[in-house]
Amino acid sequence: MTDGYSAWAPLVVTPADIGAEAAPGGLIGHLRELDGLDALLVREKALVFRGFQVSTAELDTVLDLLLPNRLAYVNGNSPRTKVGQNVYTSTEYPPEYTISMHNELSYAHQWPSRLVFFCEQAAETGGATPVVDGVRWLAALDPEVREGFAGGVRYAQNLHGGTGFGKSWQDTFETDDRDEVERLLAGTGADHAWTRDGGLRVSQIRPSTLRHPVTGAEVWFNQADQWHAAGLGDETAAALHRIMPEKDLPQSVAFADGSPIPAEYITQIRDRGLESAVDVDWRSGDVLLIDNMLVGHGRRSFTGRRRVLVAMSD
Repeated sequence: MTDGYSAWAPLVVTPADIGAEAAPGGLIGHLRELDGLDALLVREKALVFRGFQVSTAELDTVLDLLLPNRLAYVNGNSPRTKVGQNVYTSTEYPPEYTISMHNELSYAHQWPSRLVFFCEQAAETGGATPVVDGVRWLAALDPEVREGFAGGVRYAQNLHGGTGFGKSWQDTFETDDRDEVERLLAGTGADHAWTRDGGLRVSQIRPSTLRHPVTGAEVWFNQADQWHAAGLGDETAAALHRIMPEKDLPQSVAFADGSPIPAEYITQIRDRGLESAVDVDWRSGDVLLIDNMLVGHGRRSFTGRRRVLVAMSD
């Protein structure tokens, strides 16, 4: 592609680049002495620290230096497991599926500004984490699609109370306390209601694009293609609609005024995001830091065992 954005890729930092030891201590010492990490990340959008042989034993120390305030994955919609102090498996979707591009928690009232991915074990084949420049993704969409989304999007969640299809509200908000859920939702602009069977319905309107607070760049920043049945593929979407109406799906999305989003818009968003992305091909011990507003991420399909952990901060 020759659209002006195709040259972008994450900055890869190796021990040789910074004159450090090819060991976890080399990266930790570099991060402790590094001035201007914030400015570097905004300029480069994503950083890959490679060749430092980081293991889970050093991960907490590395995360403390990269993420000033590690956050819990509250109100997340992706299946994952908590494995440490606000450290999670990156996703538990089956390996044969590609996960489309997205900015973490872009559907929520608050989202993390930074993400760190750590490759504990690289897949046998595949399994890259594609990353996409949000400006490029926006530019790749047809004007008709951008105009259609100008008013924002309405997200809807149906969270069961312990058994059912999709995620429970207990797993989503990491609590069994309804009062705590009410507290978490207060001030978010979301409408919510408890259902007779112990579930929770949540609906909120969010913008489709945002401007980065430092660069001012306008980026595509929503997860409409992941919340829309058409983003799952024709066969899966048809099967879901045979089971239940769209309003009862675990998650769904519409334009802000409630009107349906055309399926062809969704597939264009999904496909052009992936086409515009650059793959980070994992090596065990790699650490990837991204600006969650400037860069979207996803996952390529893979074979063999793959274990990538993620943490986030505001």
